[in-house]
Amino acid sequence: MSPAISAINLEVRYGDNVAITTVNLDIPDGSSLAVIGPNGSGKSTLLGVLAGVIEPTSGSFTVAASPPALVLQSTEVDKSLPITVRDTVALARYPSLGLFRRFTAADHKAVDDAMERMVIEDLAGRQFHDLSGGQRQRVLVAQGLAQEAAVLLLDEPVNGLDVTSQAVILGIVDKEVEAGRTLVLTTHSLDDARRCDRVLLLNTKPIALGTPAEVLTEEHLREAFGGHFLRVGDELIVDDHHHH
Repeated sequence: MSPAISAINLEVRYGDNVAITTVNLDIPDGSSLAVIGPNGSGKSTLLGVLAGVIEPTSGSFTVAASPPALVLQSTEVDKSLPITVRDTVALARYPSLGLFRRFTAADHKAVDDAMERMVIEDLAGRQFHDLSGGQRQRVLVAQGLAQEAAVLLLDEPVNGLDVTSQAVILGIVDKEVEAGRTLVLTTHSLDDARRCDRVLLLNTKPIALGTPAEVLTEEHLREAFGGHFLRVGDELIVDDHHHH
């Protein structure tokens, strides 16, 4: 069986600065990969390449089911932009539908199902910019789900969110893989990385790639994070001051 995502010697440079280099991946269909590493390690750059929004400087990659759905971190929204939660989720359908075609029953169902799964049905008529950070992130994940792509890319989907939003989003991670979709997420959390089938520890170049038990060792984490992690009893905790 061909992998859902493969990459060979991927490299991205911005002038003399290397964002990622020598990245090689084979991600099986219907599996999950966590990409973990310190701030500035190239995690978001790698997702951008896989999503087709960043052009690699060298190397090659394939995504078997294109286009994947990319969910970025929630940010502040210009309050002059009048868009409701439902309209925000519905934007996911336009790449396949086209701007001037009417929504079909299947399109409406995809939006409804995504909103229900992210527990945001009661927010449908609210303005997107009026929501809390956790609510906005759940809307963006719903937008990714409504695209109904076979590959879902999540860029630090629960960083800094409230406990409820974290639980809802992480539950979706598990359910998407159970449904046979391929999922890649970036994270700073060792616990979140352990939920995935495989882990890529990245610091511009790959440090380790394998199962969580193989990758998330003290030796590998020390190489990737330097002194920015703590040992508390038997637990290792990432201590990257850019994230909480």
